[in-house]
Amino acid sequence: MLIKRNVVEIITEKELEEILEKKRRPVAYCGYEPSGPLHLGHLVTLTKLQDFEKAGFEIRILLADVHAFLNKKGSREEIKKETELWKKLLIKIIPKAKIIKGSSFQFEDSYLKEVFTIAQKITITRGLRAMQEIARNIENATISQVFYPLMQIVDIKYIGADIALGGLEQRKVHMLGKEMQKFLGHKFIAFHVPLISSLKKPEEKMSKSIEGSFISVTDSYEIMRKKILDAYCPEKDSRNNPIMQIIRLIIFPKVESFKIKREKSFGGEVEFSSYSELECAYNSGKIHPLDLKNSVVEYLRNFLIKKNEV
Repeated sequence: MLIKRNVVEIITEKELEEILEKKRRPVAYCGYEPSGPLHLGHLVTLTKLQDFEKAGFEIRILLADVHAFLNKKGSREEIKKETELWKKLLIKIIPKAKIIKGSSFQFEDSYLKEVFTIAQKITITRGLRAMQEIARNIENATISQVFYPLMQIVDIKYIGADIALGGLEQRKVHMLGKEMQKFLGHKFIAFHVPLISSLKKPEEKMSKSIEGSFISVTDSYEIMRKKILDAYCPEKDSRNNPIMQIIRLIIFPKVESFKIKREKSFGGEVEFSSYSELECAYNSGKIHPLDLKNSVVEYLRNFLIKKNEV
């Protein structure tokens, strides 16, 4: 099934079957903090949203400007500018998606009452635990960051989402949200996708806070190429390999096959119709990391957005 492609877990599959039977056009949602550049890490969930759209779902995207402010990602003015830029980029990636700013509804009395209702049900310890993978400087967390997961849970209801999509770092928030469903009167299904590793530190996720860790969707060809060629990509090892992850999670969902062009003396051009086929060849040493990287550069050249298009 298309909507299950590259998904780590669905909570729960039984609920998914029920919603697909009941609704002709369910709603799939994902939220993004509009702070810093939109990068390949974000493209994993955006690619998944494209899968949902192809499967007949309505797509709603939350530009979480209030969340970004609470999570100390910039001043109100900085976040406002980022929000407008992100909106322009997202429209190019998923033109038919409904894009919603958090500030358009998160100050309403009815919304805040829902947040306060579940705030009485969740301990500070549990709230902080839900934010461990999301918050900036969690060791010195502020009260604003404790409110973040509570709002994220209520967002799902206000956006009218049947599906809440996120990377694995969102799992704790979504599980807390599943527990709060009975108090909010709104059920949802959680979909979690893998994270792309940092280009420099494979033990960490791709992040704009680490220099050289990420590729922005508006990076120039020259910058993107340099980052890819400098990226961690161990020979004969697809584990925690960001280049292989980019191929699996971003490139393969958009192409029917993956081609690697090489000189005849190095084996000539080779084509793979599935990621598993490519992974097997790479792990057996039939594909050199540099050939893999050069091919990824050319595919990303076609996928990324040029600055003059924004």
